[in-house]
Amino acid sequence: MVMIKDMRKRLGLFMAVMGPGIVTAFADNDAGGIATYAAAGAKYGYGLLFVVLISSICLAIAQEISARTGAVTGRGLSDLIRELFGVKWTFFAMSVLLVANIGTTASEFSGIATSFEIFGVSKYIAVPTMAILVWWLVLKADYGKIEKIFLVLCATFFSYVVSGFIVNPPWGEVLIASVTPSFSPKADYLIMAIGVIGTTITPWGQFYVQASVVDKGITAEDYKYTFWDVMFGAFFTWLIAFFIIVATAATLFTNQISIETVKDAAMALKPLAGEYASMLFSFGLLGASMLAAFILPLSTAYAVCEALGFERGVSKTYKEAPAFFSLYTALIVIGAGLVLWPDLSLYQVMITSQVVNGMLLPPILIFMVLIASNKNIMGGYVNAPWYNMVSWAFTLVLILLTLLLLATTLMPELMDAVMGYFGL
Repeated sequence: MVMIKDMRKRLGLFMAVMGPGIVTAFADNDAGGIATYAAAGAKYGYGLLFVVLISSICLAIAQEISARTGAVTGRGLSDLIRELFGVKWTFFAMSVLLVANIGTTASEFSGIATSFEIFGVSKYIAVPTMAILVWWLVLKADYGKIEKIFLVLCATFFSYVVSGFIVNPPWGEVLIASVTPSFSPKADYLIMAIGVIGTTITPWGQFYVQASVVDKGITAEDYKYTFWDVMFGAFFTWLIAFFIIVATAATLFTNQISIETVKDAAMALKPLAGEYASMLFSFGLLGASMLAAFILPLSTAYAVCEALGFERGVSKTYKEAPAFFSLYTALIVIGAGLVLWPDLSLYQVMITSQVVNGMLLPPILIFMVLIASNKNIMGGYVNAPWYNMVSWAFTLVLILLTLLLLATTLMPELMDAVMGYFGL
């Protein structure tokens, strides 16, 4: 009886702190993520599944560092950057975050527009309506209720798992590809690899999970439950990404069908895997886009206001935190407005935003690792040596991939000669 009560207590504590890790990790698989994973599967088959696996492991480490830092210090990432590195580096970090998040917010509304167009609704009706709904809910609703909405939206992602089974892929080939590294020095491959990394581990996600932990009042004593929240979130991020690539690789890549939009990917599944696969893909896109459209502007507004010392938080009123809600509103207006621009390729917005995320991620990771390695800040919760080793190695690889992409783009002939010399 005592054991049962203890288990109930532990479960209750887990449910109380659950949210930051799972919601943030699911929101990583946003509209841009779905577009990127779908494009990766359609163009490279199962070849990028290994990149997804490694990125997801590094996501778990990054999110754990953010959550642990928030629980131990009771402060957000931008606040700690300002204290430890000064105003100039804080301005740099906030500039990186703003550039990445304006593009990614536009990506979310691109996903909303695309999903509604699949169901026959014009983007000129869907985008303004959903933008107003997102804005109103955050401004007027209770945060606890909003987080419950977030968690419900997370459930829509499992439509991709169902789609993956419906297409009936060659599972032996899939599993082998998942643990087999692959590489190409070609610019298209590098863009896709960086995009996959950038959509799995986003700059904004690190700020959001730490801010959420602080807002929930989670302390170092409660942290072991938040740890599992983060781990479950990272696992489900990998699971959804895995099945999106599998679904498009088994159908589009196998039949050599190229896609120019996410709508193409959804509609192409219909004759190859049945109407239900296509509908589930579209439904998942809408849920993913709505989830991230809530979280991204909030994450940005929170981080910037924290860095500048302004009042922030969804529990505040507009009068109490005018800068926070004004920035939140501006991001929604800009993101939705860009999508309504005539003749804009929504697909390119989604893909490009994720590549930019990948290229801008290293500076944020560097700040995170340096803070979590500081004993004066973290005390006995400082990073383990192997954590730092993995974090620095991953950051270095991402920097090298970005430099290689730039070199391949700016000096294609020279890079072809260099790669030819090494037999690549």
